[in-house]
Amino acid sequence: MSIQNQAFKSYEVIIVDGNSKDGTQQYLESLQPPFHYISETDEGVYDAMNKGIEKSKGQWLYFLGSDDQLYDSNVLMNIFKDDFGSEVDLIIGNIKYDSNGKGAHHLNKDGGIRKSNWSSRLWLTNSVHHQGVFYRRAVFENTSYDLSYKILADYDFNLRLFKQGRQAKLSNELIAFCGANGLSKDYQWLMYKEEIRLKISQSSPLLGPFFYVLAFLKYLLKKSQD
Repeated sequence: MSIQNQAFKSYEVIIVDGNSKDGTQQYLESLQPPFHYISETDEGVYDAMNKGIEKSKGQWLYFLGSDDQLYDSNVLMNIFKDDFGSEVDLIIGNIKYDSNGKGAHHLNKDGGIRKSNWSSRLWLTNSVHHQGVFYRRAVFENTSYDLSYKILADYDFNLRLFKQGRQAKLSNELIAFCGANGLSKDYQWLMYKEEIRLKISQSSPLLGPFFYVLAFLKYLLKKSQD
């Protein structure tokens, strides 16, 4: 509904469903263009995103989770009111966690609002929220989300783009309300193991001890705030 209510109408929507058996497919069949869908077994959320990328035709791509929604009806209009030029590959805004005061303490601080950052800070933490970024489709032409990462493939992808020197435009717009129960919100050690692995793969094994200590400290901090 948050997509249908957008004042900006020049978009297509690719819905990727993992072959649901709960009546979802019947609902999807009732949708009319610009809504399109794929319903088949996949290997997880990032596989679904890769399938959506392959089917898409638009110049800019945005990923919205099933428990997320665009912040208001003017999000797309406000984001795309300007001509960014060919040098900008990402448009990055902010998100607000829709937790109603529940869940971990750090999700509720600052009113639940998370501001993204595109800088070397990415080596320390994933400072770009997935529901707060629009990607120029061209950045996916020769690559995709790495399915070996089940939780942090978007972090891995963003770090790759940063290393390539891709340019981002930061916006103060609130892009989305996001659920507080996503893949990366459990803060299990498995997620931090992925973080260590992706950082080493994009830098040097010599930095492994540093990334391990950093991840372990973040893990302990998050657990203490639950």
